[in-house]
Amino acid sequence: MRKDWWVPLLGIAFVALAIISFAVAGEPVAADKGAAKVVDHYVDNKDSIQAGAALQGLAAALLLYFVGYLSMALRGAAGDRSMLPTLALIGAAIMSTGIAIDATISFALSEAADDLEPAGAQALQALWDNDFMPMAVGLQVFLLSAGLAVLKYGGLPKWLGWIAVLLGVVAVTPVGFAAFVGGAVWVLITSVVLTMKARAA
Repeated sequence: MRKDWWVPLLGIAFVALAIISFAVAGEPVAADKGAAKVVDHYVDNKDSIQAGAALQGLAAALLLYFVGYLSMALRGAAGDRSMLPTLALIGAAIMSTGIAIDATISFALSEAADDLEPAGAQALQALWDNDFMPMAVGLQVFLLSAGLAVLKYGGLPKWLGWIAVLLGVVAVTPVGFAAFVGGAVWVLITSVVLTMKARAA
């Protein structure tokens, strides 16, 4: 059994921590509900929002460690013949940066809501409401690259490759949210598959 067999389990830890972070922080008040309601939400829920943002940042880091391992596994199958394993890691880095930006905006609003003009807080909330693009782009690059690498060179079951490609395409469509949910499930399954392979090695 490989000594690093447990590393792929970080994918499961990422998904679990992301879910916990959202549950702790709670659903924010959308910008179109009015500036006063936005400010009141961040003032009244400061501690839970900041705790959720901290957990969200940690989840983003775990995603990078998991995809770093996944990229290594894909590169083991592809060798030096493809840039796809590297692109998968780059996509995850973009996605993690987007997650960290999302958490930063939430943390900043909860920390400074009392000191901001209500219109300024509303503007920051509008940014948070629509800051999904880095996450969507990163998710697309990550899933498409990983899926195509699996289909072309192996390293994981082919069906996981097909699912990743499909989710990568969906990620930048109007129903892109489904790709985030599906991507989380894909990470969970891939974590288990990689862990079993590492334990059997």
